Amino acid sequence: MDFSVKKLASGAGLFLTRAVQFTEEKLGQAEKTELDAQFENLISRADCTKHWTEKIYRQTEVLLQPNPSARIEEFLFEKLDWKVPSRVTNAELLGQYMQDAAKEFDLGMPYGNTLEKVGECEKRLGEAEKEFLQTSAISFLTPLRNFLEGDWRTISKERRLLENLRLDLDACKTRVKKAKVAEAKAALWTEEVEKAEHELRIAQTEFDRQAEVTRLLLEGISSTHVNHLRCLHEFVEAQAAYYKQCHLHMQELQKELGRLPNAFALNSTNAIATPSMVTEGSSSPVETDTLKIEEVQAPATGTRKARVLYDYDAADSSELSLLADELITVYTVPGMDSDWLIGEKGNHKGKVPVTYLELLS
Repeated sequence: MDFSVKKLASGAGLFLTRAVQFTEEKLGQAEKTELDAQFENLISRADCTKHWTEKIYRQTEVLLQPNPSARIEEFLFEKLDWKVPSRVTNAELLGQYMQDAAKEFDLGMPYGNTLEKVGECEKRLGEAEKEFLQTSAISFLTPLRNFLEGDWRTISKERRLLENLRLDLDACKTRVKKAKVAEAKAALWTEEVEKAEHELRIAQTEFDRQAEVTRLLLEGISSTHVNHLRCLHEFVEAQAAYYKQCHLHMQELQKELGRLPNAFALNSTNAIATPSMVTEGSSSPVETDTLKIEEVQAPATGTRKARVLYDYDAADSSELSLLADELITVYTVPGMDSDWLIGEKGNHKGKVPVTYLELLS
């Protein structure tokens, strides 16, 4: 019990001594041991690293999971060491809604068929997004968090200890200075001066040892930068792979939609025929609208230049295959579906989907 009281009293006395020293330094009434310029640069560099790593980490979290409630839930699951539940991405949910709607609208109809295919694509986009999120969390977010919660906490702890030892050192310097002044006035014994100087030597040794430990930790920030640089490259690679995969999925979807007969809304001149509208000896709208490309003549006026946006593979001999970024001549013919144009490049001619073109003036 006595030991605990003495220890508590000693701790309180040490805290008070440091508080007095700190206050006197702020008031300019006591000298302060300054760290060398190189050490100060290391501290400044470490603080800058912590500041921007924290900002980048928080904003990357927002990028990967924009929903703040979901982020809080994931944080709690991690702190409780529970398995974070798998989430359905927004794209996957949209794809599921589209496919459910397609079943209601009849897959045999243009709208229902298109909804089904777009829904499949949205699900693939959602799966790609989920893979990107997992990869980014492991390769980029985790190393940043490990630095903030591990290395930086250690550095902060050692820096606080160094500051406390510096206050002790400067307090000892102040006592030695006062003791020598009192000795000169014959008001203090020589033993008291020697005791103060002994305490100063001990404080100086502890401070120097702690300064070296802290310096080594601060110099390790260079290794942290190298590690974060590698993680940044991995994040960029994951992001590039994700966007490339999304682009490929969308290109594939556009090709599929371009091949669908009557995949888009038909205008009033191209209404869908019902069984009651088809009589003996008559033909369906698809048959009457079928064009023989070799018989189509380019109009004297109305031709335009167009730039191809995406690669397009012709579904049959009546269509024209396209390559992205090439320029072709396009025009319309009477009775043709508004979603198609006649395209010409060189000696080749055929139908091309409007959605694959950028019409130029």
